Amino acid sequence: MRNLTNILITGGAGFIGSNLVRHIFEKTDFTGRIVNLDVLTYAGNPYSLSDIDKQYGGSRYFFEKADIRNRAAVDAILVKYKIDTVIHLAAESHVDRSITGPEEFITTNINGTFTLLEALRSFWTDFDGKLFHHVSTDEVYGSLGNEGFFTEDTPYDPRSPYSAAKSASDHLVRAYFHTYGLPITLSNCSNNYGPYQFPEKLIPVMIEKMLDEKPLPVYGDGKNIRDWLYVEDHNSAVWTIINDGETGRSYNIGGENEWENIKLVHSLCEIVAKERGKEADYYKKLITYVKDRPGHDRRYAIDCSRMKKELGWKQAFDFEGGLLLTVKWYLENRKWIDTVKSGEYLNWMEKNYDER
Repeated sequence: MRNLTNILITGGAGFIGSNLVRHIFEKTDFTGRIVNLDVLTYAGNPYSLSDIDKQYGGSRYFFEKADIRNRAAVDAILVKYKIDTVIHLAAESHVDRSITGPEEFITTNINGTFTLLEALRSFWTDFDGKLFHHVSTDEVYGSLGNEGFFTEDTPYDPRSPYSAAKSASDHLVRAYFHTYGLPITLSNCSNNYGPYQFPEKLIPVMIEKMLDEKPLPVYGDGKNIRDWLYVEDHNSAVWTIINDGETGRSYNIGGENEWENIKLVHSLCEIVAKERGKEADYYKKLITYVKDRPGHDRRYAIDCSRMKKELGWKQAFDFEGGLLLTVKWYLENRKWIDTVKSGEYLNWMEKNYDER
C-alpha cells in the first residue's frame, strides 16, 4: 500500500504541474501535503496556483523554488517534508528550443532526473509505500506512418534533442527500478492542451496570434498529425497510476483524438471567431505556411488500452468540448496571459511554436 501522504511534484508551477496540483486538491480525496518544487523558468508561474496557495498554503501546500539538478536542495526538501511520493514533471519541453540550444535539455531532463533518483535512493532507507512516478512523452517513440499506434512496447526512436533527452531519462528511471529496486511507475502522454499552458505551444500560440491579428504560422504542409489530450484527462490518469498502477510498469496516456495541424488551426479559427462575434472564416486568412522544422515527426498516436483495461481509466473530455473550454479560458483570463508574457521570449516566438 502506498503512503501518498507527502507528495513532491517537480515542475508544479508549469502547465501540466499546476493543473495536477489543482486536480489533486479539488478532484480527489487526498488529505496529505503537496510540495511544489519548481525553479521558475519562463514557463513556470506561481500565479497559476495563487488560489491554491491562498486556500492551502502553509498547511497542505508548500512551494519551494529549487533546481532539480541541485542535489543539496533536493536532499533538504526530501528531509524537510518527509516525502514519500514524487511525481516528476520538471523538464525542458520545447522541441524548437532543443534544436537551437540542446544543452539545457540534456542537463535538466537527464542530469536532473538522475539527481532526483540518486537523492531518493539515499533518502528512502525503506522503499515500502514509496513511489517515484516519471511523466514522459510519446515523442520518445519517434514518428508513425499513416497507420498503427504507439504502445508501451514500441521501441524508442527519438528524433530531436528534446525527445532524446526524455528517452534517456525514461531509461534511467527503469534502470533504477531493475538495479536498485526503486519503486517507480512511468507514463508517456500525447499532446496536452488546456488552461495555463504557456503561449509557446500550438493552441495558445494560435489563439494569441488571432487576438493580435498576426500571421498564424503552420509548419510545412500542415498535415502533421498529433493525438490531443485534455490536461484534466491526463492528470486523472496520472492520479490513477499513482494509486493503482503496478510498480515498475509503464502506461501510455492518450486522448484518442488525432488531428492534422491545419485542421486543428481551422477549428481554432472558427471557435475564436464565434466567441469574438466575427465571421467563421475571419481568422483563416491569417494562416501562413512556414518552413518545416528539422526532424519533424509526421504522426503521433497513442494506444492507451492498458490504462483502460488494467486501471479502468477513460477520458472525460472529447476534443471539441475540450477545445472550446480551452479557448474560453484564454479569452477570459487575460490577466494570467499578461503575467507570463516577456518581450524577448515572445519576439522569438513570433517565428517559432511547438505543437510537439
